[in-house]
Amino acid sequence: MRRKIAAFLLAACCAFRGAERQAIIPKNGVPPIGPYSAGVFAGDYLYVSGQGAKRPDGTMPATFQAQVQQTLENVKTVVEAAGLSMKNVVYMQVYLEDMSQFQVMNHVYAGYFPDVPPARATLGVAKLPGGTTVEINAVAVRNLAEKKAVQVSGRVLDEPISAGILTNDRLFISALRAKPMAAQEEVEAALEAMKSVVEAAGLKLENVVFVNPYLTKSVPMKTMNSLYAKRFEFGNTPARATIEVTSLPENSQIEFTGVAVRDIKRRLAVRPKNMPPSPTASPCVFAGDTLYCSAKSGFIPGVNGGVFTPLVDLQVRQTMRNLLDNLEEAGLTFNDVVATNVYLDDLSEFTTMNRIYAKYFGGVFPARTTVAQVAPVDRSKQADDSYPDLEQISLIAVKH
Repeated sequence: MRRKIAAFLLAACCAFRGAERQAIIPKNGVPPIGPYSAGVFAGDYLYVSGQGAKRPDGTMPATFQAQVQQTLENVKTVVEAAGLSMKNVVYMQVYLEDMSQFQVMNHVYAGYFPDVPPARATLGVAKLPGGTTVEINAVAVRNLAEKKAVQVSGRVLDEPISAGILTNDRLFISALRAKPMAAQEEVEAALEAMKSVVEAAGLKLENVVFVNPYLTKSVPMKTMNSLYAKRFEFGNTPARATIEVTSLPENSQIEFTGVAVRDIKRRLAVRPKNMPPSPTASPCVFAGDTLYCSAKSGFIPGVNGGVFTPLVDLQVRQTMRNLLDNLEEAGLTFNDVVATNVYLDDLSEFTTMNRIYAKYFGGVFPARTTVAQVAPVDRSKQADDSYPDLEQISLIAVKH
């Protein structure tokens, strides 16, 4: 495996420009409230941290509409500090504490993308950090000429998004939802929607390198996994971060969003030797020089594996250890990470999580988005002496 990865990376370094990480720090931007950079430029892509609605002076707009506008202005500030414009944005994730405000958000959002809107996923969460009610992150491409919208024949989108965005080497896939229906049927319809975007771009599901299944508690995880596994090759599935959320737009119960690589020869799944192959997720998958890694928790792997502490700081330490195993198998370290998503059970532990998280990065902190996707769980010890996950972290790293 290591020889195969080494040969793959040698080919990747010859096919891509240098991908040194560059922290983007806007002069008049909102100061980060944790150990993360407002944006990170690496190779052809800019990764923008989740931005909230606070103004640079720390005040918060009074209305939700004004909060959405300020959030997008904060994203714009980071993008422009990197020498780009909002036209360069190819993908966004929008987090809302109140999904009933979905259409209000869309109205404001549409004004920022009058021509070719980015691909997008929107989800409802329980709580966002810093007192904001909306948070938005983004990915932008360096060369605007490489951005091309993908539309699915016969599908009319009633929100300001493109079904997909193609760049020189990648496809960013919007979360296209199905109408609410029985769980199994809705999962199948949402999977078909993802497949339709991939095929409209001239690719196949085997080109997909990362997937976010976002689902509510109405969809049994077993049902989703069973249907999902049938779509991919066993042991060579995309990396994945499966996140239960509070709500989704239009009362949907599940949506799939993700990224695919255009040249299948630049796709390589990475799996540590001590980890058995999975029917639902590869630990990490390369798309050229970029490594997309599945979300990890404080789960200790092994025959008698589990989460054996109710303390979030100890769980974060184990999570980072699990992520490092995958990075090292790919020949990378935490210094190659450009973006992370942190899913935290209770945002009152935001500072504790940050204290541990910060220890693993030197020099440039990655861009980051942090949310509490559902209400805090019961932390009682379970029948098998284990405890529930209190956090999950997924990441993107770039070989340089």
